[in-house]
Amino acid sequence: MKLTERLLDLLFPPRCVFCRKRLEAGDICPDCLRDLPRCGKIRGRGEFFSQAAAPLYYEKSVREAVLRYKFHGRRGYAAPFARLMAECAGESLEGPFDLITWVPVSRQRLRKRGFDQSELLARETAARLGLPLARALRKSRHTGANSKLAGREARPANVLGAFEAAEPETVREKNVLLVDDIYTTGATLSECSRILLMAGAEDVACLTLAAARKAKNMEKQSIYLGIL
Repeated sequence: MKLTERLLDLLFPPRCVFCRKRLEAGDICPDCLRDLPRCGKIRGRGEFFSQAAAPLYYEKSVREAVLRYKFHGRRGYAAPFARLMAECAGESLEGPFDLITWVPVSRQRLRKRGFDQSELLARETAARLGLPLARALRKSRHTGANSKLAGREARPANVLGAFEAAEPETVREKNVLLVDDIYTTGATLSECSRILLMAGAEDVACLTLAAARKAKNMEKQSIYLGIL
């Protein structure tokens, strides 16, 4: 280990990204690896994507870690998060996939936050899966946070027309793995998948770090799934 790395470890000892326990090495403690709320494949289909999965449920320490990552600049969390996502993709999604892309944030949000959290997750996940990364989408207009909206129809309406294909040729006739941070109702993932299919993608599957627990059992809600 380099001297600078030793000094950094002394000043900022490694901590578990979920429970914040001090660690000798690594980024996720054994207790969290054992006890984290595991999700997996999300049953049922969205209107425009064929399958979806997330390694974790969005609750308790997972929710707190995601909030630190997104709103407190913990960019280093992307690597351990992506490791869990890559493992989940291998276990829960039916490939193969030709490339990975992500749900982009708006320019306004990028300026405010300083980074695109889903892009970092996609880059790290692509490296672990050995897949090409493509900037296939752009957000053409800023939207309010879906998390603040109530009602089955509000979220799809909020993101309708908010995205466009950035490089249509990169996804044409390709099986695309679309990455985002959280799966709640799937409205944003569905809209992005629609744009990718219109650009010529053969199929779109979705992978997120976490999913709302209610998202696990939506196969019986056929009407609701039409607007995932």
